[in-house]
Amino acid sequence: MDRVKLINDLTFSRIVYGMWRIGDDTDTSTSHVQAKINACLDQGITTFDQADIYGGYVAEAILGEALKADKALRARMEIVTKCDIVAPVGRYAAAPVKHYDTSRAHIMSSIENSLRDMAIDHIDLLLIHRPDPFMDHHETGAALDEAVKSGKVRAVGVSNFRPYDWDLLQSAMKTPLVTNQIEISLGEINPFTNGDLAFHQRHGHHVMAWSPLGGGGLMSGSNRLHAVMDELAGAHGVDRAAVAVAFLLAHPAGILPVMGTNNLDRIRKISDATRVTLDRPTWFRLYEAALGHEVA
Repeated sequence: MDRVKLINDLTFSRIVYGMWRIGDDTDTSTSHVQAKINACLDQGITTFDQADIYGGYVAEAILGEALKADKALRARMEIVTKCDIVAPVGRYAAAPVKHYDTSRAHIMSSIENSLRDMAIDHIDLLLIHRPDPFMDHHETGAALDEAVKSGKVRAVGVSNFRPYDWDLLQSAMKTPLVTNQIEISLGEINPFTNGDLAFHQRHGHHVMAWSPLGGGGLMSGSNRLHAVMDELAGAHGVDRAAVAVAFLLAHPAGILPVMGTNNLDRIRKISDATRVTLDRPTWFRLYEAALGHEVA
């Protein structure tokens, strides 16, 4: 598995395992979670994506139980988590309304909660989960700088930010933001042309792609896109998921797909995407099928 350098000595596996559904699994036992982690590690997938809100604020603790039971696992992993969404469930059940909180107090509290719940002493990458229309960028930027300086967080970034949101926050920081996690897939191709990917490619940021299988929509159906995917999947001896991820891996921006599934057999096949090589014409076959017409 190829690796990507984000900053200094922090590198991520090219494919990331997303744990947003870990709390939805019928089996959340420590042994089953460890089996998922080990299935990823066996393929060279060492980077794991979390968020405090996942599973109604319980997903991090589910991971933490697995890490406490096998203390050797943490040294083999990079852990990403996110904060700023406050929803009236779990620890925030008393919140009067769902909202975003990028205040220093909330960020620092979120870091402590994540460290405790995951039973770790540092977070490899902390992301602001959603753009906050009420953000004081000076306060938020200073808090992220402080988090990195404290050693509790190695690097910081954002999720679902547009370039102008990124620029606003970065303008108030000494620490560089290292990534933006956005929705991008054959089912959501707008970032290829709306300036989002171009902005980050220009600055050398490796974008993380959430929902690379289009929320599952790319895995079922029989339209033109599905037909092209099936043809390529058959030629390479893989499934549609591998083709969808290979489409992102092939892009020169160095996109990091975040793959989320609770099925162990599917987890074991995540790296199949690295077996699929797409040249420029083939990439455009997929792109045009997703677009619904040939490029102008």
